Amino acid sequence: MKQVILFLLTFIFVFLFYQIFIIRKAKIKKEKKSKKKLFKKKKNNKSKEDILPKKPMEIKLLESKYKLDLDKINYNRLLLVVSLVSSLDISILVTLVLIIDNYLLQILLALVLAFPLILLSYSFIGKYYVKKGLIKNE
Repeated sequence: MKQVILFLLTFIFVFLFYQIFIIRKAKIKKEKKSKKKLFKKKKNNKSKEDILPKKPMEIKLLESKYKLDLDKINYNRLLLVVSLVSSLDISILVTLVLIIDNYLLQILLALVLAFPLILLSYSFIGKYYVKKGLIKNE
């Protein structure tokens, strides 16, 4: 029972932390168009890449490895999926590591499990979007 409570609390804490500090900065906000903003956009002639917020590393991984087309994907929904998966990975890792009492084994287990767990979970996300056909056409 303690492990379930630990898992849920870790998941909620990491999800909220991830939403506040990482995802909020990366979300594309729909701005109200005013004459002042339209004038500034015409004057600066910025490309689409300059206007978009900085992408999290997870999005860059999915985009490069699975050739996802971010124009076809709802970007804010993808950010939500990434934050849920990252929170799930971290909470699983913390729960598994804290079962062991030896600190050295905890650190060793965390180091061994972290990378494969992250790659496995993001491969599921990538394959899901590839199966839906949301990849770049070559």
